[in-house]
Amino acid sequence: MSNKLIFIMLDGLRYDTAVSQMGYMHHLIEQGKAARYKVKSELPSLSRPLYEVLLTGTPVYQNGITTNQTVRLSKEESLFHLTKKNGLTNATASYYWVSELYNSAPFNPMTDRIQLNPNNTIERGIFYWEDHYPDTHLFADANYLLQTYEPDFLYVHSMNIDDDGHKFTADSKEYRNRAIAVDILLASVLPQWMDAGYQILLTADHGMNDDGQHGGTTTADRDVPLFLISDQVKPGIHEEEIPQLQIAPLACELLNIKPAAAMQQLSIQILKGAPSI
Repeated sequence: MSNKLIFIMLDGLRYDTAVSQMGYMHHLIEQGKAARYKVKSELPSLSRPLYEVLLTGTPVYQNGITTNQTVRLSKEESLFHLTKKNGLTNATASYYWVSELYNSAPFNPMTDRIQLNPNNTIERGIFYWEDHYPDTHLFADANYLLQTYEPDFLYVHSMNIDDDGHKFTADSKEYRNRAIAVDILLASVLPQWMDAGYQILLTADHGMNDDGQHGGTTTADRDVPLFLISDQVKPGIHEEEIPQLQIAPLACELLNIKPAAAMQQLSIQILKGAPSI
């Protein structure tokens, strides 16, 4: 059984849109290859704070990344730190805020776009800084990193769903069509990535409301999907609502590494052999 993991984060994808628009992902579920859960995001339902939540498993009041304008390195132990600590390799194709959290801040587009330094917390990184940077390019960046470096942990951060949500609102054909477009990209890359022995964890940071914004407490702001493809996970559609703070310790379990001391203990019963909730 492989413990290699690709963590895909689709920025701004709300749960109901994922359920209604992502046909390929649901094909995998229907064929017993994937599982789907609902995740309740932490607050505030903003991007940079929730990047830190997803990658460190710590709440905002603790980690101090409270706004999108909090530009500094994380003080927590992230999945990137933990993979290096355990002798695993890591890579990412991500929005530049991820670099600012775990490699260096502030980000300089002229020097920091491509970072290939095994001494960094993020060892191999390709970063973008415009929200409309095409997801087609982003997944090509991720595929390059996978084929070239074969990292044990690959974090892929897509921004186009969030971008269209802000431009056109969640109740728009543009937002729904962008979710379909990402699903088609997933259908193009996931078969190869799964054949290469990778488990897949796919989720979102936050949702999007019908005003084209997020940050609040509504289900539109907070409810996001979790898709899992792994021999360790029970396939199918599951109705349990998972706290977002459980995602990082779940990733550690899939990677077969010890979680950080600041992370919650993994309490959700997702893995095969675990008693049902």
